[in-house]
Amino acid sequence: MNMSPIDLHTHSTKSDGTFSPAELIRYAQLRGLSAIALTDHDTADGIEEALLAADKLKEEALMSPPSDSPAIPEVIPGVELSTEYRGRDIHIVGLFIDWKNPEFISKLREFADARIYRNQKMCRLLSEGGYPVDYNGLRLHFPDTVITRAHFAQYMLEKGFISSIDEAFRKLIGDDCPFFVPREKISPHDGVSFLLQYGAVPILAHPLQYKMSDSQLRELLDSLCEYGLSGIEVYYSGYKPADTAYLSRLAAEFGLLPSGGSDFHGSRKKGLDLGTGYGHLYVPETLLPPLRKKAVPSNR
Repeated sequence: MNMSPIDLHTHSTKSDGTFSPAELIRYAQLRGLSAIALTDHDTADGIEEALLAADKLKEEALMSPPSDSPAIPEVIPGVELSTEYRGRDIHIVGLFIDWKNPEFISKLREFADARIYRNQKMCRLLSEGGYPVDYNGLRLHFPDTVITRAHFAQYMLEKGFISSIDEAFRKLIGDDCPFFVPREKISPHDGVSFLLQYGAVPILAHPLQYKMSDSQLRELLDSLCEYGLSGIEVYYSGYKPADTAYLSRLAAEFGLLPSGGSDFHGSRKKGLDLGTGYGHLYVPETLLPPLRKKAVPSNR
């Protein structure tokens, strides 16, 4: 019996993806996914739209004659928190979030506010440096979205200030560039505690992206486990079989549940597709029941 793939790390236009939440869910069906987690950066604004899109697909299926069309994927409410640890940007994915809880949403908005202050300062620096990026213009250009550096790059490209997205990150707004402004972030430990407080399942996202040594990664995992980290992304776009094997061993060693996803952003990440990443990603649906079991009953 063939197992359907899942994807537990995706983004929509509510942060820095190019598919709306509804488009993402329809695309997930076309891709044959049995489950998809929407994990936008520091926001849950797209969750309701994604769930409604799945409901609409179910209604359409009931009104249509039986067919061999792909099953409708389960939508898992999620979020991706940006945190900082020893000068590194560390991401914590939360699955099965309590997205209707007003206290939870209020705290997420605080995270987003820190990003707003950073973005306003970057606009000032860019404008002073000869790249007139107006914050209000940026917001109007990308409405109802958590603005990230990807939006800055797209905006400057469309205005003709740069010749490519890559140029923006290499010369202007990359981590070591003159117009980059870091934003105040919580620690990954606080991120884990926050997610657990509201019944979500905290996952260390794409651990190999942080360029840590084995000992450094183990030290981070050891400290996060003390705070209640539940899982680690063993499966991720671009990982080789040896990478997945290594992370599987770490997951077993630290008692963490394996998770994974493509980190799909639509056209913002060229060649990276939903469910399959760069062509070789496969996240088995057998990972989902243990992760679901970790969530508190109110979030199921």
